[in-house]
Parts: sequence; structure tokens; C-alpha cells
Amino acid sequence: MSEDTAIVLINPFVVPADKLDETITMWEQARDYLQTQPGYISTALHQSLAPDATFRLINVAKWESAEAFKTASKKMAAEADLPRIEGVIADPSLFTVIRRD
Repeated sequence: MSEDTAIVLINPFVVPADKLDETITMWEQARDYLQTQPGYISTALHQSLAPDATFRLINVAKWESAEAFKTASKKMAAEADLPRIEGVIADPSLFTVIRRD
């Protein structure tokens, strides 16, 4: 799998200030589950430097294919029992790289 053919998941999170640590813990649990799934390549969680940013956290992950991500996500929803955190809103989308520097 080359960098050029990987699918990129970009998932920005709206996170209430008092839920930041809890949300990071939940992300770590999701990461631990997903990294065991076929097609997973890598992930990185980014935190905004601005405390008033709309998206306090942004997850960027790489997958071998959109289908691998969708299958793993469905499996995680059914098996992983991740906590629901009040006020946290995720907006995941899959992308493909079309330009590089």
C-alpha cells in the first residue's frame, strides 16, 4: 500500500471544554480497537492550540480502502462498546489525496 493510494479519514470533533480528557480517552479506545482491523494503516489525533476553536480535536487516519474503514467502523460500533459523551459531535469523512507538494 503506497501513500498515494491510501484513503484518508478526516474526523473533526466539536468537544465541550469539560469533556476534552474524556473524549481523548474515548479516541484512544477507538484507536486501540481499529488498529487491529484489516486495512488499518495509521492514525493521529490533533488538538487545536486555540481553546475556542470549533473543532478542538481532529483525527486523521489512513486506511487501505474505504471498504476496509466502513467494515471496521461497523464492527467497532457493534463490538467495542465505546462511551457516548454528551456534547461531543464528530463529522467523519473519507478523502483521497489529489495533490502533494
